Amino acid sequence: MDVQRKLEILADAAKYDASCASSGTEKRDSSDGKGLGSTAPGMGICHSYAPDGRCISLLKVLLTNACNYDCLYCVNRTSSNVPRARFTVDEVVKLTIDFYRRNYIEGLFLSSGIIRSADYTMEQVVSVARKLREEHHFRGYIHLKTIPEADDALIAEAGKYADRLSINIEMPLENSLAKFAPEKDVRAIRRTMGRLRLKLDEAKENRETATKAKPPRFAPAGQSTQMIIGVDAASDKTILDTSANLYGSYRLKRVYYSAFSPIPDASRALPLVAPPLLREHRLYQADWLMRFYGFDAGEIVDEAKGMLPLDIDPKLAWALRHRDRFPLDVSTASREELLRVPGFGIKAVDRIIATRRLTSIRLADLAQLHIPQKKALPFIVLGDFRPSPHLLDGAGKERFKSKARQLGFGF
Repeated sequence: MDVQRKLEILADAAKYDASCASSGTEKRDSSDGKGLGSTAPGMGICHSYAPDGRCISLLKVLLTNACNYDCLYCVNRTSSNVPRARFTVDEVVKLTIDFYRRNYIEGLFLSSGIIRSADYTMEQVVSVARKLREEHHFRGYIHLKTIPEADDALIAEAGKYADRLSINIEMPLENSLAKFAPEKDVRAIRRTMGRLRLKLDEAKENRETATKAKPPRFAPAGQSTQMIIGVDAASDKTILDTSANLYGSYRLKRVYYSAFSPIPDASRALPLVAPPLLREHRLYQADWLMRFYGFDAGEIVDEAKGMLPLDIDPKLAWALRHRDRFPLDVSTASREELLRVPGFGIKAVDRIIATRRLTSIRLADLAQLHIPQKKALPFIVLGDFRPSPHLLDGAGKERFKSKARQLGFGF
């Protein structure tokens, strides 16, 4: 099989992995003439976006889609009837370098099915990164998928060359993983996450205490994971509780949510219909509230329902459930309170706090502060504006929700 055909198969097989981020690493480039590639933004085919909006193009492939495991939700499982292919280490290295030189990519996202054993697979993945860094002096972004059962020394070596490492938790519940991916062990996954956190903490401490010599690098962009949504009956509350535990226990950079997509030759144990993609979107919004807006996982989802509403975004849904906290006086509210106002983003809140030190904020100022008036006004008090006291009560609440949907808020 020629390399072009392998690329078609293995790039397509990699599309189901959503944890293809490229943010958070150190800045490197080849302007000093000592290497090849850059982690700075460039032009090319877009594959992912950094939190600051930069477009980062990555070559996203599997080393092979042949796999010893038979995870029911995976199109590459051993019992799946799909075309198989496998790159050699040198082929992936050459593709990465060639694509970079053509200005198609800034980096590489590499994962793999399990071949022979976890150690053998991990060694092959690490070999790609080692050759890129040491033989070709590649300074672009490298994201490697980690095999949980692999030897600790291989994982440590992966961190030496990769910018980010990721291990997929796959399912929000342990019994779901046992049912749908019997060869995988959630305890092994969490042990590896724990070992990665220790190595990341150690690397951070070494950077902070270093005086002269630059300490060895270890995955400067941290670790991430992915959960598949809609395969089992886990509620949104359960999913967010699991994410909160992962963030707290292992200091993950990101948890990615991937809505289950029906696959060829699917097992009867799998759902016949994919969950709405809007559910995946709402989970990302809720995740953002946990990470940047000070929300706890338990307060984002209505306890009685266990699911995020699809018709409005989680922040607006929370505000409507807590109408007693509004309207909020923008001139005196704390930063934590302002972050909970629908329509107020982090940058907008910072601009509000800076502005109110100098002057009273009025209705006309919202446009200059880049705040959507129609979404925020029912929840705030300004120097020259106060909303109707009954706007968010009873029928007023329903009228507001209806108007918000018409205006596209929450979608």
